[in-house]
Amino acid sequence: MTAEERPTREPSAEETGVTVPAGLPMQVPSAGLPREVRIHEVGARDGLQNEKTTVPTRVKAEFVHRLAAAGLTTIEATSFVHPKWVPQLADAAELVPLLADLAEDPGMRLPVLVPNQRGLERALEMGVREIAVFGSATESFAKANLNRTVAESLAMFEPVVARAREEGLRVRGYLSMCFGDPWEGPVPVAQVVSVARRLHAMGCTELSLGDTIGVATPGHVVALLDELTSGGVPVGELAVHFHDTYGQALSNTLAALGRGVTVVDASAGGLGGCPYAKSATGNLATEDLVWMLHGLGIRTGVDLVRLSSTSAWMAEQLGRPSPSRTVRALTHREQ
Repeated sequence: MTAEERPTREPSAEETGVTVPAGLPMQVPSAGLPREVRIHEVGARDGLQNEKTTVPTRVKAEFVHRLAAAGLTTIEATSFVHPKWVPQLADAAELVPLLADLAEDPGMRLPVLVPNQRGLERALEMGVREIAVFGSATESFAKANLNRTVAESLAMFEPVVARAREEGLRVRGYLSMCFGDPWEGPVPVAQVVSVARRLHAMGCTELSLGDTIGVATPGHVVALLDELTSGGVPVGELAVHFHDTYGQALSNTLAALGRGVTVVDASAGGLGGCPYAKSATGNLATEDLVWMLHGLGIRTGVDLVRLSSTSAWMAEQLGRPSPSRTVRALTHREQ
């Protein structure tokens, strides 16, 4: 985005109505938790892909810039998927050049989702430095989302991951339905571990464990993480991605932190769900996560006022309130 296209200045906290009570949240560290967490912001991709109306490209670009200005250093920008499947992200080739100024910063990560080799080629042509592939731990969701079996989807990813690694790219492997599936019900831990280990073995540098329909509970999270790490996947290469369908996202995150996870996926304002799993409601809101982490004395590098202002602004663009409890509290908007 050029200087002419960006706002001349960001609105002040007074103008946006965002206020954080002095001294809050009070920092009370808890033993056994990491000192720092990297937030993998998914609002611009996972959040907006589920919107009923298409968000203009210039608004998406401004959204990403505002998120970066709030201190987020990993922002998943878009997806190079066929417009037929996710029309809301059909403008990937137009959006990426508008983020070129951010991409020049070596400390900024702007991964994109690619579904196949064609998507990877398009991403490489645009100078992308980091990609993600999106797999499933269950056959039903693999069929619904990828129109393939689990084995067929892994075979499709293998050359994509290999080529990306040859080009020096980081590769994240998303694994959905790790805790429950809307068609199959409970998903055995061993089944998830088996697919995760195959993604790891093919060269994924990070695995994001997705609770796509929000049914996980803390004990389940701990059990899966323990099985993965004992099975040879380092905890430093794991991330968690929780949905808040049953109000468990923060408690599940805390359980994961206690097991050594230091990368947490979240979506500004709680945007998003999954277009292929209708019971998948919003992602964990980044503001809610930041409030908890800062209260625990865990560093994130995120400015909560700027972030909440950004989510309030995006809610106005979408014409509806933010589902984030923290955004509502800080903007004094209860509905």
